[in-house]
Amino acid sequence: MHGASRKSRNAQFILCTMRVHLFIACAVSLLLAACASKSPAPGAVSQRLSERPASSPKGNDVVIFALGLIDTAYRFGGKNPSAGLDCSGMVSFIYGQAVGLRVSGSAADIARRGRPIERTALRPGDLVFFNTRNAPFSHVGVYIGDDRFVHAPSSNGRVRIDQLDARYFAQRFETARTYFD
Repeated sequence: MHGASRKSRNAQFILCTMRVHLFIACAVSLLLAACASKSPAPGAVSQRLSERPASSPKGNDVVIFALGLIDTAYRFGGKNPSAGLDCSGMVSFIYGQAVGLRVSGSAADIARRGRPIERTALRPGDLVFFNTRNAPFSHVGVYIGDDRFVHAPSSNGRVRIDQLDARYFAQRFETARTYFD
């Protein structure tokens, strides 16, 4: 009986923590949307950018859910926030929970199944892939807009936001994929 009560309190704590993270994610997402609206340079918008809308409802749901996982512990092979997440487990969890889309396997598996897009055509909710272990597609993150992405790196051991143009990631960027129209 005592063990069941402890499990119930742990489950309530995890649920409460996820709600707080979701609230923070919503607030950050609103700030990002307000700050990210800048006019493109004349003639800088390519044909490819005009083919895709600036955002999608599913992509926005993915971003909000991803932001709610900020500061979740890293764990190699982790597939849920309570046990910890690795990069592909994080993407799988987010896509499943936020939009009901089954995306599974390694980062390379996820890259193979997604539809290739150019970096200039990225929109919130798309996936970005990196070569971080001298192996193609060895790391994945969720693009959130404004040249930033959420990911579960093993360094520092927490889900966090980084810049695509940060030196480390810029040198290792490989491709972008989408699972949305």
